[in-house]
Amino acid sequence: MNVCLPVKLFIILLLFCFSLLGNAQNRTPKDSISNNLNEVIITQNKKAFSNQNGNIKLDVANSIYNSIPNTLDLLAKIPTVQVSADRESISVVGKGTPLIYIDNQKVGMNDLNALAAADIKTIEIIQNPSAKYEAEGRVVILITRKFSKKDSFRTEISEVASFKKNYNNYLGFNSNFKKNKLELKANFNYNLLKPWENHSIDYQITNADIASKYDVTADSKQKRQFVFGGGLFYKTNEDDYFSFNINSRLQTDIFPINTITENKNQHVVNNVVTYSDNVGKKNFVNSFLNYNKKIKSIDTQIFTGFQYSNFDQTSWSEVQNNFNETQFELAQIRDQRFKVNVFSGRIDIEKKLKNEMKFEIGGLYSAADSKSDFDIFYYETNTNEISHYDFKEENLAGYSQLSGKIKKIDFSVGVRVEETTINGKFKADLLPLIAKNYANFFPKAQFTFPIDSTKSVSFNYAKSISRPNYSSLSQGATYINPYFLYARNINLGPTIIDEISTTFQYHDKSVKLSFTHAKDPVHNSFSFDDQKNIMTFQDINFDKSSGFTADFTLPFTYKFWTTTNSLVFILEKIEDQSAAFLASKPYCYYSSNNEFKLPKDYSFVLIFWGLTKQYTGVFETAPMFVVDMAVSKTFSKNWNCTLSCNNVFKNNIQAEQFTINSITSKARYVVDNHEISIAMRYSFGKVKETEFKEKNIDENSNRIR
Repeated sequence: MNVCLPVKLFIILLLFCFSLLGNAQNRTPKDSISNNLNEVIITQNKKAFSNQNGNIKLDVANSIYNSIPNTLDLLAKIPTVQVSADRESISVVGKGTPLIYIDNQKVGMNDLNALAAADIKTIEIIQNPSAKYEAEGRVVILITRKFSKKDSFRTEISEVASFKKNYNNYLGFNSNFKKNKLELKANFNYNLLKPWENHSIDYQITNADIASKYDVTADSKQKRQFVFGGGLFYKTNEDDYFSFNINSRLQTDIFPINTITENKNQHVVNNVVTYSDNVGKKNFVNSFLNYNKKIKSIDTQIFTGFQYSNFDQTSWSEVQNNFNETQFELAQIRDQRFKVNVFSGRIDIEKKLKNEMKFEIGGLYSAADSKSDFDIFYYETNTNEISHYDFKEENLAGYSQLSGKIKKIDFSVGVRVEETTINGKFKADLLPLIAKNYANFFPKAQFTFPIDSTKSVSFNYAKSISRPNYSSLSQGATYINPYFLYARNINLGPTIIDEISTTFQYHDKSVKLSFTHAKDPVHNSFSFDDQKNIMTFQDINFDKSSGFTADFTLPFTYKFWTTTNSLVFILEKIEDQSAAFLASKPYCYYSSNNEFKLPKDYSFVLIFWGLTKQYTGVFETAPMFVVDMAVSKTFSKNWNCTLSCNNVFKNNIQAEQFTINSITSKARYVVDNHEISIAMRYSFGKVKETEFKEKNIDENSNRIR
């Protein structure tokens, strides 16, 4: 901390001087007056949330949410959107993992971490994405940034002090510069994190007369993140542009893991204390080059682009065990490495037809190459286990789509076809372990029928696919105790999903009914090696799952109070031959987002959400209830201070039980999400909007982790 303080101060001072220069060159009193008047009008009258056919849209720029310096924290405030405790993934209730787009351009989690919330204009949850979105698109989170054509410069510096079990600190800055046809962007974030988590499992293997339970705690000593990037956008004329962008996240971890285990194998009982000293890194780089051309003579727009991504992860562990209160003895040294490179290129053609019709066609080629190295040294036998696994995947995709309006009926119909080739091989083997080649068709259709000016009904059908991320297809594993491993699954396959739904819209309120059927869904599972006496916990493909969903979205406004309420009833049934069927009962998700606009530029937000007890056929999950609060104050237009308290009542325990392969398990996971944070943000110079465009052409970028 002390070493980094001078660096922080130097960066802040340098940016401050730089921004004053840009501010003096581009800002005028006339601009300031007009901006002030516009902001007063918008802040007083515009709703933060809106709803159209179940698609919830958040106006970030003109609400209290523009004071949140971190984009992931901002997304977590939107109804049905849930950010994982490790901040590595996002899910939407009833829909699973979403696709993420910035200005209609696909991005991944690392790009979100590099995006300043102050650059965001709106965020929309698109429940029924069209065929133009890739086949994994059951739901899309569309982030739209501010746009303008004015030459200007702006820099924003943010500092967040976060108090959980440990102290966490976030420092970031974003800069934009635009002159004539050229626009430049740069960002840098330094995060010093100390996450904490606790996990326990109590399981019984009746056939082998084994009963075991463990309690594991990971208390990170230090997690450093450097997130930075830059890019340029050059507009050759009114409709054509060229852009280049690169962003990166470098992360180092020091995280000891302590485990207390009680294991009973028939008549033998062992109490074991396991200490694992772990050091790792996760480095990510993403770059893309885009060109857009409009042919005015035939009213057609063509986009071409290339993208390269690299993810490099290492993990080194030294494991010690203490059996029955004797002494610690070295057990293993585990050295694991995973690296994936992804290259892709695409083309999109959009042709406008008569009568508000639009025809779109496009194609994509992507190739991924990953290497997973596994090296374990066993102290007891003085032996090494070395394994090298290579994985390659090629994907060739094409789509066509027609959309428009016939009389009063809005429609969108399209189809996407994808051919995938997969090859997975251990270097020591002569023949590949996995060799697949398959093609899939993904039709999508949506029709909206207006009843009158306030009511409408829409019908939707979509077929989609969910592929595992590349690191899930590696041979990595985490040592918990002498009897238990967390492992990945190189044999994991994709999930094919069919969904049909209908939505009734009345003013800004909506009701959506949907039915979903999934083949080969991915869930947690156990397997027991009776020769080595080791239990392995990993994801596998289950046989099938199905679900009915009734989704109610109910916004409401009264004077200075605006509330958006979501109520989702879900009946989900997961089935697999290896799992005992427990029960399938309806459960409920509810969310209420309340904003109060107070005098003297104060804003107060109260958010609460919860899940009732879930019975989904195989899994039984305990209920959850979380309350967040925040108060924000704006000073002199440039300064903003926000005091937040997340998970006010410390309801941070997630519990689950199930029986798979004759193994009964009760699991408990404690999340460190009770937080008090103070955020300060200072902006100088001003870019009302930006023309910068970056189109992420790799449709598998969310799998690079």
